[in-house]
Amino acid sequence: MEQIERIKTMEQHLDRASQAVMKLSAALDDYAEVLTSIRELEKYYGSDDWKQDFADDEQGLLPKDLKRGVLSEDGIWNVLTDSRDLNTRMKEIVSKKKRKQ
Repeated sequence: MEQIERIKTMEQHLDRASQAVMKLSAALDDYAEVLTSIRELEKYYGSDDWKQDFADDEQGLLPKDLKRGVLSEDGIWNVLTDSRDLNTRMKEIVSKKKRKQ
């Protein structure tokens, strides 16, 4: 590869990597901020409080205009599963990087 082409190619790699690193950094900042919320959801889901809230919702005892996605089972389960999968994925990425070094 000629020098000019090599520099152009490396510059493209730099631009692409810089953008990806900035996006990932921002996303990790956002994720770190919600980890407390995720832990609270883990404690709530399946607890006696959740079971009572779910039962009351099934009996129509909760206000109709109350947002209650946490009682849908699928909504809260999906977020918790996605979070665990994301944690595993991040560990795998770091582990692969360490093995290549």
